[in-house]
Amino acid sequence: MSDDVERHSDPQEAAVALYLMNNDGGELTDVLVAALEDAFRILKEEWSSASVH
Repeated sequence: MSDDVERHSDPQEAAVALYLMNNDGGELTDVLVAALEDAFRILKEEWSSASVH
C-alpha cells in the first residue's frame, strides 16, 4: 500500500483509509460491527412501529 495520503471527500472514506493504512483491521472490524448493530436496531424499531399501526 502506498504511503501517500489520498484525499477523500467523504470523512468516512478517509477514516476507513486511515485504518487500512495503519493496519488496524481489528479496530475497523469493531467499528463496522457497531455500525451494523445500530442499523439492525433501527430496522427493528422501524419494523415494530410499522406493525403497531
